[in-house]
Amino acid sequence: MKRIWDWFRPTPHTARIMKTALITGVTGQDGSYLAELLLSKGYTVHGIIRRASSFNTDRIDHLYRDRHEEDVRFFLHYGELADATGLRRILEIAAPDEIYHLGAQSHVRVSFDEPLYTADVDAVGTLRLLEAVRDLQAHYGRVIRMYNAGTSEMFGAAPPPQSEATPFYPRSPYAVSKMAAHWYAVNYREAYGLFVSNGILFNHESPRRGETFVTRKVTRAIGRISQGLQRKVYLGNLDSRRDWGFAGDYVEAMWRMLQHDTADDFVVATGSSYSIRELLVEAFSYVGLAWEEHVEFDARYTRPTEVDHLEGDPSKARRVLGWEPTVGFQELVRMMVDHDVELAKQEQVLIEHGHQVAPRGQASL
Repeated sequence: MKRIWDWFRPTPHTARIMKTALITGVTGQDGSYLAELLLSKGYTVHGIIRRASSFNTDRIDHLYRDRHEEDVRFFLHYGELADATGLRRILEIAAPDEIYHLGAQSHVRVSFDEPLYTADVDAVGTLRLLEAVRDLQAHYGRVIRMYNAGTSEMFGAAPPPQSEATPFYPRSPYAVSKMAAHWYAVNYREAYGLFVSNGILFNHESPRRGETFVTRKVTRAIGRISQGLQRKVYLGNLDSRRDWGFAGDYVEAMWRMLQHDTADDFVVATGSSYSIRELLVEAFSYVGLAWEEHVEFDARYTRPTEVDHLEGDPSKARRVLGWEPTVGFQELVRMMVDHDVELAKQEQVLIEHGHQVAPRGQASL
């Protein structure tokens, strides 16, 4: 009798497929880049998406094909990290060799407003997934390798540069929840022998970044300002320093962690940091604008407890995984500005033809 996951196993015409992966948070920035990477390597990829009344799959729409077509290797499943039974069922269906756990409430400022939800999804949600993996692995005797997405925010007030040996000092409900998830992963690795690697990723951006995160908020505003669609952008603390890299580089590091012989924890960063003020200078000057004329301070976008300086030491990832970032700060900023100027031009065309364009969100780092 076929087990439920056998329906998703490769058929003869897809014999080149090497592995099957499951991605939580597949509709996010990292999930979309990771899905592209894994599909390019011949994987079958399953992704978990949250049910919503509006479409929320724009980052992965170009990857999706109807299941009735031949050689389909990308499948989507509705699920929630708050639903342990649903997670277990999806694992049964996907039967993954590798799990990339990216799903989370990932906005730091929002975590102060929604701390209980953040803790339930980011911390306990990870625990639910670990329990499902432990149970499935014990029941079927299949080794499942798991990547858990951590964050540099766990370091919080710890002085830079931060490495795997730096003690955590979280400064937000988001960071505390992610720290709990990190230690759940370590505990399950040590207690039950699960192959679980933690990626402690510093800030990573792209044109696919959500528009409420500070880098994308800035470049989105620049695009609209350059086209006369917006005059001001409102930000909080401009002196915070962050280690910004390209999301497309960072998903490569995730994959490399699960190809390594042993599970471990790795900082993924560029090793350089810049202030938000420096980000503004670089981004606005690229299109010939003076940032001081368009940026206003709004105290609503400050945090109750600030994180002043995050700068990662990625030497372990370089040495053990052979990973190197390929996109520098200036190139990343210009990539995002170019994308958002073009997007604003498209908005301008819609407006000229009588369409209404909604104003953009105003959240911060």
